[in-house]
Amino acid sequence: MKALVKAVIFDMDGTLLDTEKYYRICWPQAMAHFGYVMTDEQALQMRSLGRPFAPKLLKQLYGEAFDYTAVRNYRKELMEEYLGRYGMELKAGAKELLTYLSKNGYRTAVATATDLERTGRYLEQLGIYSCFDKIVSAVQVKEGKPSPDVYLYACKQLNLEPKSCVAVEDAPNGVLSAYRAGCRVIMVPDQTEPDEQLKEKLWACAESLADIQGLL
Repeated sequence: MKALVKAVIFDMDGTLLDTEKYYRICWPQAMAHFGYVMTDEQALQMRSLGRPFAPKLLKQLYGEAFDYTAVRNYRKELMEEYLGRYGMELKAGAKELLTYLSKNGYRTAVATATDLERTGRYLEQLGIYSCFDKIVSAVQVKEGKPSPDVYLYACKQLNLEPKSCVAVEDAPNGVLSAYRAGCRVIMVPDQTEPDEQLKEKLWACAESLADIQGLL
């Protein structure tokens, strides 16, 4: 396996950072602020969902007049408040895995739905920014997750074919993005477990980041 895998590309929220639980809270709260009701199931659908899919989904649910930008911006404010109040933590095994990858010659990247400013700030805050060869965001490509664009762009930045890259993801939209790009996908579930259809797209499913060393 080691000869085949040259790089590991990570999602950020829910995969490297234990932040997805706050998005699950902040989306419904932001919706409520504008007079809408979002169920927990609908909040889970928003994980890693990028342009143009997130605006399209919410307009389908709440009508064409739905102001996605306004609600999303308010959700960002709520997230900053939650992170300021409760802090931010790395997922278990993150530093150990990144150290292992560096020592064993793997290239590394982040491919996230989060904008570059917040991505850089969060990774710097937790002391792992310098662990990555490349950091890319879905704002740099035409379509966000679950389209393959951000993973294809990450592979291009690494000068590697997708088939030689492993993608580590926590949620369905991210898994689909990496799978469609042609990467091998390891899912470390956060918030929900993969259903049978999603399992078919996985190279492996791990309980934590600490288990990935043994899969490479």
